[in-house]
Amino acid sequence: MCGIVGIVAKNPVNQEIYDGLTMLQHRGQDAAGIISSEGDRLYLHKDNGLVRDVFNKDEYMIRLRGNMGIGHVRYPTAGCATSAEAQPFYTNTPFGIALSHNGNLTNAETLKQELFAEDRRHLNTDSDSEVLLNVFAHELMMSGALRVSPDDIFEAVSRVHVRAKGAYACVALISGYGVVGFRDPYGIRPVVYGRREGPYGMDYMIASESVALDAAGFELVADIQPGEAVYITLDGQIHVRQCAINPVYSPCIFEHVYLARPDSVMDKIYVYKARLRMGVKLAEKILREWPDHDIDVVIPIPDTSRVAGAELASRLGVNYREGFIKNRYIGRTFIMPGQAQRKKSVRQKLNPVDVEFRGKNVLLVDDSIVRGTTSQEIIQMARDAGAKKVYFASAAPPVRYPNVYGIDMPTVSELVAHGRSHDELELLLGADRLIFQDLEDLIEAVRHKHSRIQTFDCSVFTGDYVTQDIDAKYLSQLELFRSDSAKEARRVRSDNVVLDIQNAR
Repeated sequence: MCGIVGIVAKNPVNQEIYDGLTMLQHRGQDAAGIISSEGDRLYLHKDNGLVRDVFNKDEYMIRLRGNMGIGHVRYPTAGCATSAEAQPFYTNTPFGIALSHNGNLTNAETLKQELFAEDRRHLNTDSDSEVLLNVFAHELMMSGALRVSPDDIFEAVSRVHVRAKGAYACVALISGYGVVGFRDPYGIRPVVYGRREGPYGMDYMIASESVALDAAGFELVADIQPGEAVYITLDGQIHVRQCAINPVYSPCIFEHVYLARPDSVMDKIYVYKARLRMGVKLAEKILREWPDHDIDVVIPIPDTSRVAGAELASRLGVNYREGFIKNRYIGRTFIMPGQAQRKKSVRQKLNPVDVEFRGKNVLLVDDSIVRGTTSQEIIQMARDAGAKKVYFASAAPPVRYPNVYGIDMPTVSELVAHGRSHDELELLLGADRLIFQDLEDLIEAVRHKHSRIQTFDCSVFTGDYVTQDIDAKYLSQLELFRSDSAKEARRVRSDNVVLDIQNAR
């Protein structure tokens, strides 16, 4: 999960890219970066940390000159967590191209071999985003054009679609020419574009979510469709073309469950409204299967379950209360490194208001259950605060399979619902009753009246991956690479390299 921004304007774009990345900070808290272009010069600053920390000096912003640029916020799903893998990535051949990427390539290893053996391109990191940059750059170079035309760019994107598998929503800056945004043929990860009428002409912006456009006063024009590319020239001309053969509209449904901000609009779906409908569907299930329930109060786990929880309480006719106060300075726990750190962070992140629990039968509502660490701790916190009974409802079905399309969801062995029955989960988590959303209800809640979406990627619930190139071998390799123990080993190796360099000095 990452956030991307690209702007072509009639005025300097450094501040507006910064503001856009700040609006997308929820999509990545590990690293941030901006590259801008003025004439034939590119200016880059990136590092690990939040946007406000990476750009905490005026000189960093002043150096980012020009009326065109792209930005990125990251949390890592592949490679390692060093600042060398912060984005945007850059290559000087041809023309000078920088790229920011949200997603994950499922054939990254094959592409690395092709880039080295056939395309004669060298990679500096383990990031699949650098792989994607070099594939796009190579295909653009193969046009042989001395100057880039829209046709050259769209042909290059078409060939990227043929070569690259998996999920990718990208913005690429081509020095001296413009910014191009493109999306994989399934449209798994979101990306939108908008425009703003300024005193000197039309400005354009591409971003992961519409909230980034809102903050800068841009009007949402459209989602970039699956397989489509949008090219905005330096002089403010916009070109749009479908570059894929037989695209299939299959966005990730987990964006609406957890990842996206509720005030975003993605694929013409209001995230807020989708979460309201999730609450409605949950209430209908409870009334259908447990009509004589004894729930006294509904309490959401802040923040993403608030909308669903409030609507659930309204439909059940019971009180809704804010029973947990959230510490705003603790990040999202399911993407934190290490089980011990996640467990500790739950109690640092949330503090119960015991008067809302004492002597009551409480229904806790969360967006999903992934590792189970948060759910288990919160259920115990509710009991410690004096709850008589603790019920737990998830706005999503059980997460039983890893995500391979850009969300750093745990491996199979770390998913609490994988291989366990409903009763086993209930016992393990310590709930008096456990309620999951049915998948059909979740799909209906998100899709609603949207007719263009052909299917959703629901692979974290079903194990059916829309790109149809994921097998047991791939998931086994993912297990070796993504597990907490593997990440810790890479972190130790990275720290040792830094120490060796320091000692050598």
